Amino acid sequence: MKPRIRYIGMLMICAAMFSMMDSTAAQQTFMVKDGETIVFLGDSITQGASRPEGFIPLINLFCGVNGYEVKTINAGIGGHKSSDMLARLDRDVLKHNPDWVFISCGVNDVWHQARWEGIYLPDYKRNMAEIVDRCLKAGAKIILLTSTPIYENLNSEENKKLRTYNDFLKTLAKSRGIILCDLFAAFEKIYEVKMTDENLMTTDGVHMKPRGYRLMAREMLKALGASGRELALAENRWELVNNMQK
Repeated sequence: MKPRIRYIGMLMICAAMFSMMDSTAAQQTFMVKDGETIVFLGDSITQGASRPEGFIPLINLFCGVNGYEVKTINAGIGGHKSSDMLARLDRDVLKHNPDWVFISCGVNDVWHQARWEGIYLPDYKRNMAEIVDRCLKAGAKIILLTSTPIYENLNSEENKKLRTYNDFLKTLAKSRGIILCDLFAAFEKIYEVKMTDENLMTTDGVHMKPRGYRLMAREMLKALGASGRELALAENRWELVNNMQK
C-alpha cells in the first residue's frame, strides 16, 4: 500500500472512531452524576415507595444495572400536605444537602378537603412556591411531579379539582425553569382505557399497586434523561426481581 493511501485510510478509521465516541457521548443523557444524592419529598405514596416494588428500589435497580452510583433518600410521610412538607423541609430534605429533590405533593391537599383538613389552592400555591424556592436557594436541582389521580375515575370531583393544582405546578415549573414530570398525564393515558383488573394501578384509588409504582419510576427516570435502552435493561430486572405482573 502506498504511503498516501495508507495515511488516508488511517484518517478514515480515526474519523469513524471519533464518530462512534460522539454517538456514545450523545446517548449518555442521564442527568444524575455518580455520587449525587436524590431526596424524594412526598406523602404516603412516596413513603410506601421504599417497599421492594416501590419506585425508589426500582430507580436504584435502574442505576445499578446501568452503572450509575447514586444515593436515594425517602422523605415521604403518610397524610402529609404542602403545609406539613414545608414545615419539615429543613429537617427531612435540606439537611441532606441533596443534589436533586423530587417533590410530590397535592393528593392530600385535595383529598382531605372532604373532611375539612385539606389545603385550598391559594395556600397550596404559596406553600409549593416556598418549597421550590428554598430548595433552589440551597443549590438543589428539582423535578416537580404532578399529583397522581384520586380514584381511578378521571371525572371524579377530586380529579377535577386536582387538575387545577397540577396546572399550577406546571406554571410553577415553567416560571422557575425546573423539570416537570407529568405523572397525572401518564396515569390518564392508562385510565382512558376501560378499567379491568389487568390495568388497575392502585389498591384503593390512591395508593399504588406494583404496576402503579412501576409507571411512576419509568416516568421519573425519563424526566432524568434515561434512554430507551437503559429503561429496557432495567425493566427486565424489574420483572425478575419485583414480580411486576401483579
